[in-house]
Amino acid sequence: MHVLIVKTSSMGDVLHTLPALTDAMQAIPGIRFDWAVEENFAQIPAWHPAVDKVMPVAIRRWRKHWFGSQQREERVLFKRELQSRQYDVVIDAQGLIKSAALVTRLAKGVKHGQDSRSAREPFASWWYDKRHEINKQQHAVERTRELFAKSLGYEKPTTQGDYAIAGHFLSSLPQDAHQYLVFLHATTRDNKHWPEAHWRELIKLVQPTGLRVKLPWGAEHEHQRALRLAEGFDHVEVLPRLTLEQVARQLAGACAVVSVDTGLSHLTAALDRPNITLYGPTDPGLIGGYGKNQMALVSPTRALGDLVADEVMAHLQTVIAEDAK
Repeated sequence: MHVLIVKTSSMGDVLHTLPALTDAMQAIPGIRFDWAVEENFAQIPAWHPAVDKVMPVAIRRWRKHWFGSQQREERVLFKRELQSRQYDVVIDAQGLIKSAALVTRLAKGVKHGQDSRSAREPFASWWYDKRHEINKQQHAVERTRELFAKSLGYEKPTTQGDYAIAGHFLSSLPQDAHQYLVFLHATTRDNKHWPEAHWRELIKLVQPTGLRVKLPWGAEHEHQRALRLAEGFDHVEVLPRLTLEQVARQLAGACAVVSVDTGLSHLTAALDRPNITLYGPTDPGLIGGYGKNQMALVSPTRALGDLVADEVMAHLQTVIAEDAK
C-alpha cells in the first residue's frame, strides 16, 4: 500500500504526525508513504523509515507573489510530481482549506480527512471522499494517530506514540554527546520569550555542574541574543548557523534541553531527549511536548518573566541526574 500524506506546516504539526506513520507501519506490513510538506520542513519526513518521497510545497512563499512567473512554474512542476503516482489512500492531516484546495484536491487517490466537526477549518472537508470524526479533546499527536487508524482501517494503539526518528541520528551524534545542555532561547512571539537576564542567571547556575551550554539560532537577531547570553561565560558555545538536520543532531546528543515554546522544543521531544519547556501565555494542554521525559513549567501568572532561574535549575538538576544513571 502506498499513501500520500498532506501535512504542510508548522514544524510542530509536522513532527506530531510522525507517530501515526509508526502506528501504520506496525499495523500494515510493507506500507510506504510520500509526503507533501512546506519546503522549510522538508528534511523532517525523510528521517522516518516509512517515508519514500518528500514533495516540498511552497504555499507560504507562493502566496506573496501568486501570479509571478517563477511561482506559476513551481506550481506546475509540483502538480506534475504530485500527480505522477496513483495512491491507494490520500490522508489530509492538515485540515485547512489551503492544503485541501491546493494539494489534496489535485492528488490521485481516495482522499481522507477530518469531518466538518473535527477539522480546524470545517470547509476543508468538502474536498475529501471519506470524512472521519476525530475527538478534539486529546493531544494533537493522538488526533492524528486516530485519523490514520480510521483512514487505513486498523485500531489505534493505546501505547504512547513513537516518532521513530531518533535512530536516524544515533550513528552521527556529536563527539561530546551527553556532556552538554542545549538552551532553545528563540521563538517568534515576544510574549513567549524568557527574559535574557533569566537565561544568564540559569547559565551561571549551570556552571558548577561542569556541563557546557550550546546556543543555536536561526535569524540574525537570534544570533545577537545568543552572543549576549554567552558573554563572559567560558562554558557557553554559540553555535554557527545550522541546517535543521544539524540542529537535530545537536539536540539528539544533549544531556538535556531547556526551551521556550518553539518548534525546536517539539523536535527535542521527537528525538526522545529530556526537555524542560517554559510556558507563559500559551497553554501546553493539547499541543505541548509529547513524548518521553517532557516537562512543562507554566508560569502561574502567565507572564513568562515570573518563572525564575532557581526554579528551572531545580528541575534541570533532577533531569541531569536521571540522564546520568
